[in-house]
Amino acid sequence: MNKHGMGHGPGTGTLRAVARRAMAERSLLPDFSSEALAQLSALREPAPALSASGDLLTDMRPLLWASIDNDDSLDLDQLSVAEELTDGTVKILVAIADVDAIVKKDSAIDGHAR
Repeated sequence: MNKHGMGHGPGTGTLRAVARRAMAERSLLPDFSSEALAQLSALREPAPALSASGDLLTDMRPLLWASIDNDDSLDLDQLSVAEELTDGTVKILVAIADVDAIVKKDSAIDGHAR
């Protein structure tokens, strides 16, 4: 198995071809342009630790997030997680990607995403 949990045996190439065809049929680009790859490799810094309003951001990656996007969504950028509080109530958190913290509008990566 490779690092994505996919085997290299019979059918792997066929599955890859089916996935590429499905993306193309939905006007999605299966490959990044050389410009987008160059932009990505130039990103060395993480997103800012402060929000646009100056508030300190909290790293919530360890939580067990689930996608709430529709199965036909073209961008998966919304997540939710439920937390049971000590009094037995449940708190629902919703995360929405702040992509433009790193990827600027009209850049090569933005163009690929669009």
